[in-house]
Amino acid sequence: MSRSRLWLLALAPLLASPAFAQVGGTPIELSGQAGLYRPDARAHMKLAPAVEATGGYRFQSWLALEGYALVASSKTDDAAERTFRFGSAGLDLRMNMRPAENRVVPFLLGGFGFTRSSIEGSHLDRGAPSLGLGVMLNMLGPRTYLRIEGRDLFFRERGMKEFGENLLWTAGLHYVWRGKAKDADLDGVRDWLDRCPGTPIGATVDAKGCPKDSDGDGVLDGIDQCPDTPKGATVDAKGCPKDSDGDGVWDGLDQCADTPKGATVDAKGCPKDSDGDGVLDGIDQCPGTAKGCTVDEKGCPKDSDGDGVCDGVDQCPETGPGLKVDAQGCPIEVMEKETELLDTGMIRLQDVNFETDKSALLAESLPLLDVVGAVLSKWPELKIEIGGHTDARGSNAHNQKLSEGRAEAVRTYLVGKFPQLKAEQYTVKGYGESRPLVPNTSALNMAKNRRVEFVVKNPSVLKHEVERRQLLKKEAPAPRPAPSDSLQMPAPSDTLKTTPAPPDTTP
Repeated sequence: MSRSRLWLLALAPLLASPAFAQVGGTPIELSGQAGLYRPDARAHMKLAPAVEATGGYRFQSWLALEGYALVASSKTDDAAERTFRFGSAGLDLRMNMRPAENRVVPFLLGGFGFTRSSIEGSHLDRGAPSLGLGVMLNMLGPRTYLRIEGRDLFFRERGMKEFGENLLWTAGLHYVWRGKAKDADLDGVRDWLDRCPGTPIGATVDAKGCPKDSDGDGVLDGIDQCPDTPKGATVDAKGCPKDSDGDGVWDGLDQCADTPKGATVDAKGCPKDSDGDGVLDGIDQCPGTAKGCTVDEKGCPKDSDGDGVCDGVDQCPETGPGLKVDAQGCPIEVMEKETELLDTGMIRLQDVNFETDKSALLAESLPLLDVVGAVLSKWPELKIEIGGHTDARGSNAHNQKLSEGRAEAVRTYLVGKFPQLKAEQYTVKGYGESRPLVPNTSALNMAKNRRVEFVVKNPSVLKHEVERRQLLKKEAPAPRPAPSDSLQMPAPSDTLKTTPAPPDTTP
């Protein structure tokens, strides 16, 4: 079998698609088509445009009698390019491969016609059988089809002993006149009873042919793949509700449509933040954060200085490591030392340890110095003398030099650790063993005498703060018993005097 016939036959399985009833009965059918004509290769003619018209009578759903007429004009495939005309008219039996009432109707053609082949006035008239196949596609209403057809006319040209293949491919409109439109909208209700003739295919209708929308989402029953959509929800073309932010509350009902993924929401789709830290529940990995705490992106509180009081609540955010703090994050030692500074005009440290007989600070002393540094950082305008004191062991000259070196080591550490302290505000003085607090008669007494003292040299600065705090206490609406570490105002006669050194009892 030739390739052209194989091509025509290959169309048949492609056209076997589901269809629905259109126009039944015994209608008259008319078509007009245009396409291409390919003469037999042995005729040496060029590919040419062609037109075809058909008219017929469908006397069975699967069988119709059609008359056809076609004409094509070409040129000879040689240097002369003579005009060639080809025409044919005849009768066909059209066998529908599916009932003609369907929306897609594949068909086969077979017939005989009178055919004329003309080359510049020279005519050749002969009878010619033809075979063909095609398909009618109902696309423009129940009575109008797109008709696509392929036809092979077996015509023996001049000087040929065999029938040639004259192929014609055409496409056009096919109209069904008269007959009976059974169900134009294919909803199962006959047209003369259908009060809603434009129902979309697949929609469920009532006895009058009108579609229903049980869940009121705008997508008709039968087409709606999610028939129980909650009222007010936004749906897609299939009638299924959408949840753009994936929070479990449908669009249309969701009053907070841009909820971050993972956040817990209420019935309205709005996220919650139970601990008020700015990180939504569901995303918050530390849901019990205390109010006021600064948190990271996971909702967990930050504690930059590691003192156990979260940032935001911590009123002393740069507390040194190892210090005990109060509920506000301030070192308890800082408060005690500030009270000592305000009450006495000095801070005395007896637990600052150095390497034996050297001025190098031991690491165990640094947290205590950090407390002093934190206090003095609040008072950048103070002028401070850092005094070093030793016990009576060793010579006076040696102890004098040792105390000066140790005092200098303390200043160097504080100024380096606390850049807000101004070095020019701090002086260093070594007292050696000249000012003992107690007689150097025991190891305990000598430990008391080994000390570092921070003495204020401009006490008027502290006096103003003491008076301000005393005034606040007097204005308090409900006086309460002062706690043990409350700042007390010294008597006027000895306000902010540094503690006098006891008489030198060193042997």
